[in-house]
Amino acid sequence: MVASEKPAIKTAFNVDYDQIEEVKPGHALIIKKNGEFAQQKFSKPKEKKSCSFERIYFSRGTDPDIYEERKNLGKKLIPQVLKAINFDLKNTVFSYIPNTAETAFLGMLQGLEDYLSAKRKDILIDNKPHMGDIEELLSFRPRVEKIVLKDAKLRTFITDDEHRDELVAHVYDTTYEVIKKDVDTLVILDDSIVRGTTLEKSILTMLSRLKPKKVVIVSSAPQIRFPDCYGIDMSKMSEFVAFRAMIALIKEKGKEYLLEEVLDRCKLALDENLNVNEVNRLYEEFAYEEISNKIGEIVKPEEMRADLEIIYQTVDNLHKACPDHLGDWYFTGNFPTRGGMRVTNRSFVNYMEGKLVRAY
Repeated sequence: MVASEKPAIKTAFNVDYDQIEEVKPGHALIIKKNGEFAQQKFSKPKEKKSCSFERIYFSRGTDPDIYEERKNLGKKLIPQVLKAINFDLKNTVFSYIPNTAETAFLGMLQGLEDYLSAKRKDILIDNKPHMGDIEELLSFRPRVEKIVLKDAKLRTFITDDEHRDELVAHVYDTTYEVIKKDVDTLVILDDSIVRGTTLEKSILTMLSRLKPKKVVIVSSAPQIRFPDCYGIDMSKMSEFVAFRAMIALIKEKGKEYLLEEVLDRCKLALDENLNVNEVNRLYEEFAYEEISNKIGEIVKPEEMRADLEIIYQTVDNLHKACPDHLGDWYFTGNFPTRGGMRVTNRSFVNYMEGKLVRAY
């Protein structure tokens, strides 16, 4: 049996996972009419750059390796989350955006439990001072609620452009009367923030009606800055909220001249078929957190009164969570092929020329 993912084979034949083989890099699986089959080498294997976004979002989470990777993505976010809530776990509610963020959320909860265990050790074993009741310290658990509900039949990320805004307005609902108004901070984990449409058009509007003191949206994936040309249809760079945030910062700081400079460099790279990503030069102007903060300004609804903070996974932690899948071109622009570089440069040229077409 041949399938694109291991769980399909596991479910159909109930074999052990270590019996399921992947096709070797640089090889093709040849199956003959008489039933004979073999892996035949057709190209010299290069450095492995398998897609990390597949692991975060698209692949079946029932694969044991992917399950652990997604949990690790959630754990890696704990230091950033604790800082965002000012370490006030008592007045913080944790939740996630269904359905693909659930596994990373379990990892986040494990990370919180590890943090609390370390704090208890500091106080009870190492005799560090603590202002409070010991019984409360021992029994305290993070507050977890199912705040956001989603119609499982609808998936907005892969909906066509014309109908996406209409769809995101109806796909989500929320749970009421579990948030202490103007007191609680609400931490919501998502697996990725690509366009920002779902946040801007639906989720943040709903969450603001709960009247939390602060909302922290956490992405288990890093900022998606660059297009794809290897199977996922997202090649229009202007749609990415991280790109829109970068452009907004460029204009705020009066550096529009950089856009024209990079446009010229992109055209040159396309004409001469250079293996270089010229758009990275624009992102290098700003710190990672600077772009995250600007994204928060872009997606925040006008009627929202609560403070809003956007947290993204770091690329470094992504690599630690998915060590065997280092294809990170969505986040870094480090495409493994010359064609990927061309798509990025072409996508920026299309943006500057006002062309709303695919870059490939």
